[in-house]
Amino acid sequence: MLIEILAAGSTAPQNAFGFWEAMEQGGVIAWSVLAILTIMSVSSFYILFSKLFEQNKVMKQGQAMRSTFWRAGTLKEGAAKLDKNSAYRQIVDDAIKADADHAKLTDPVEAHDWLHGSIERSQDLIKSKLATGLPWLATVGATSPFIGLFGTVIGIYRALIKIGIAGQASIDAVAGPVGEALIMTALGLGVAVPAVLAYNWLQGRNKRIAEQLSAFSNDVLGYMASDGGVKPIATTAGGVKTAPAAAKPAAPAAKK
Repeated sequence: MLIEILAAGSTAPQNAFGFWEAMEQGGVIAWSVLAILTIMSVSSFYILFSKLFEQNKVMKQGQAMRSTFWRAGTLKEGAAKLDKNSAYRQIVDDAIKADADHAKLTDPVEAHDWLHGSIERSQDLIKSKLATGLPWLATVGATSPFIGLFGTVIGIYRALIKIGIAGQASIDAVAGPVGEALIMTALGLGVAVPAVLAYNWLQGRNKRIAEQLSAFSNDVLGYMASDGGVKPIATTAGGVKTAPAAAKPAAPAAKK
């Protein structure tokens, strides 16, 4: 008797309503939806972490700029203190180059407008680079629920077909397709919510970086337009403000 009970227990049917069982009942469509949502989720997290790395790098460059750049005597000396790949150095280098190129123009253009346009173009290139990948996060957040909904519709459709064939809505007939439908809905939402949160968070950080870049660009433009007379107060690494270094006077003209 005991042997018969143990044998019956060893041959007991396993759970037929688990995740993988529901996916197997869904067939090619269910697996395709799962694969698409998995790719979208992995790419979203990759963009999130890569953009965080880029943003943190620019923010550290901003801290280094505020503590060293405006303590230099000239723009070139200040640029030399910044990292070669710094976004702030790119703005300064482009401003210096634009100032030198202005003298080469044959058509007279206001120096302020020329410098402002060149600095703004440099700033826009940096912001454009920081924004790469964010449209994909927005796309994932907007479309993944509908991809999951597509799997949900197919699962409900399969459940209705089974009900029609069986002639009654028994649990064992519709549990698999309905479970598949609910899984697709949950997966779609599970992919969309992190993508939307990451998009909004990264956009907010990019906005703060853009404000800092804009303020720095305005300071550089004011410095160049005043021949070094207008210069913001520098800050040390601890946030203590220090008086800016005086601009170096121009060399006296040689006597004839």
